[in-house]
Amino acid sequence: MLTIGCHLSAAKGYTHMAEESKLIGANTFQFFTRNPRGGKAKEIDEQDIQKFLERARTYDIHIILAHAPYTLNCASADKSIREFAKNTMKDDLKRLEYTPNNLYNFHPGSHVGQGVEVGIKNIIEILNEVLTQEQTTTVLLETMAGKGSEIGRNFEELKQIIEGVNLKEKLGVCLDTCHVNDAGYDIIHDLDGVLQKFDTIIGLDKLKAIHINDSMNIIGAHKDRHQKIGEGTIGTEAFARIINHPSLKNLPFFLETPNTLEGYAKEIALLKKLYKEE
Repeated sequence: MLTIGCHLSAAKGYTHMAEESKLIGANTFQFFTRNPRGGKAKEIDEQDIQKFLERARTYDIHIILAHAPYTLNCASADKSIREFAKNTMKDDLKRLEYTPNNLYNFHPGSHVGQGVEVGIKNIIEILNEVLTQEQTTTVLLETMAGKGSEIGRNFEELKQIIEGVNLKEKLGVCLDTCHVNDAGYDIIHDLDGVLQKFDTIIGLDKLKAIHINDSMNIIGAHKDRHQKIGEGTIGTEAFARIINHPSLKNLPFFLETPNTLEGYAKEIALLKKLYKEE
């Protein structure tokens, strides 16, 4: 079965997101833990969470993905920005234990002129402070397009981060199809080769989720502009290969395309049609 969903607003709570998922034919979803451009999170509504857990069982929602706000920059040269990132991640991971055994995705950050090595060192330090042996949430590093001074533009940079973290078993990777295309990985014509490279450098056992997005840009553009499935440079045929690849087809897929709920429903229906059941 294809595990597919999209990015939903968490403003009305977990139960509402479960209902919206069912409405559009999804069996998972992604959401921001708090305002993507802000800091404070909503109070936990334990009644809503209990209702959601019941709905999740009914609707066969087995995994969900929480996304850290874009304001996080664990690689920053500014100590106060790194402190904000650390405290936000700590709080997010504590809150996510109300819905245990799920995923938490974040952008590694930008080194803003310090250089990649210093940026990676800063990311490692924060992860070593926030990850705990007790947590059930797997924290995912997202593959990035490589615009500006972004860290995570290649598999080697993600490997460096993982290797420096003590609790490696709490870490994974979320591969974004638009980002890796824009970073220069040819997932259109050489998906096998890209996944082989990922396996050699990081290990496919670390790949836990896919952000499934078309791209407005040609391969290697380093721009990060998402497009609707089949309307960008990656194209429908490539997505059919991606969702059916033996190394990927059992992972959860999350749409982050520029779309409405109705548009997401159409994309989900298209991807389900392209998916080949075993």
